Amino acid sequence: MDKPNVLIVISHDAGRHLGCYDRDVDTPNFDRVAREGIIFKNMFCTAPQCSPSRASILTGMYPHNHGLIGLAHRGFRLGICNLLPAILSENGYQTYLFGLQHESPDPYLLGYRNVIRGKSNSCIDVTPLLLEFLRSKPREPFFAMVGFSEAHRPFPLYDGPIDSIKPLPYLPDEPDIRRDIGGLNMLVHRVDESIGRILDTFEDTGLGENTLFIYTTDHGIAFPGAKATLFDPGIEVALLMRGPEPFCGGRVVDALLSNVDIAPTILDLCGMPIPADAQGKSILPLIKGEIDKIHDEIYLELTYHAAYDPIRGVRTSRYKYIRSFEWRPYWLPPNVDPGLSKEVVRRYGYFEIIRASLAHPMNIYIGVHLRFR
Repeated sequence: MDKPNVLIVISHDAGRHLGCYDRDVDTPNFDRVAREGIIFKNMFCTAPQCSPSRASILTGMYPHNHGLIGLAHRGFRLGICNLLPAILSENGYQTYLFGLQHESPDPYLLGYRNVIRGKSNSCIDVTPLLLEFLRSKPREPFFAMVGFSEAHRPFPLYDGPIDSIKPLPYLPDEPDIRRDIGGLNMLVHRVDESIGRILDTFEDTGLGENTLFIYTTDHGIAFPGAKATLFDPGIEVALLMRGPEPFCGGRVVDALLSNVDIAPTILDLCGMPIPADAQGKSILPLIKGEIDKIHDEIYLELTYHAAYDPIRGVRTSRYKYIRSFEWRPYWLPPNVDPGLSKEVVRRYGYFEIIRASLAHPMNIYIGVHLRFR
């Protein structure tokens, strides 16, 4: 592929809550991407929160190295590091941001030369702007980051039947939690419709012949025991790719990956050197079948979300080690997004269970792959 276009869609707080990841939600257009492209089944983020994880996508670095260890809107800032949009811009790419970013108070500092904003960051408002751009015969090559606010809370009110909604395995099976999942499903359906419109526009314009389409999200879903924890529901993310060879064929990649690998992969694809400070690796050799893994382990971290909660972890294909460095409730209430599910688990006393102290051996959690969250 000679100087390919790259278009990334990133949605908020969606984890792997898609039908193509065997979740109980109807997503025909995401399923189409998986069927025609590549689905990565073991992709994880570096941090279970927005800004640090998104900055890892742009830098190929872990948060404690790129410096954004908390949320940008709470005053945390990136350090001096190589940023994917800036590198591409310096090497002949037209760089665009459509909608949401969560890494800087000024998106131009991230290397985007064109910033297109809608009335809101919802896919309802952002998608038409993107489609107008794609239909305008844009100057190539281009790199476009498309950020949707979905599926961040608050969720729309779901007032339909709940009997058919499958509960989450790590939360009590309560009516309010099922209603909460129903609200999440409504937002996921909305994004799925936008994905379908983007795919159709690729076909109508012919851009799909030289464009790598990537979908991912920043971290797990905004439910207790997921977002802002290092349990798997907090760090699991979707990664789907679709484009010309080798990004086609309906293939499944099960290798352990981290979102620090996204920037090195794009630079490798575009024929540009990967910065020496990047901690991720290009997954192109994996996609081409030259190797079967690139990591024996990946690293995880949380420092600040709505409150200080320093936790570190390491995950392999079979085991996970998590260490908490402060005396905190097992699920720290400020770091759990408000909603129906939060009130349910509050009633169950989940915010009263205290983690072991730093000096206590039970402060270290180890679980087998099929058993830990």
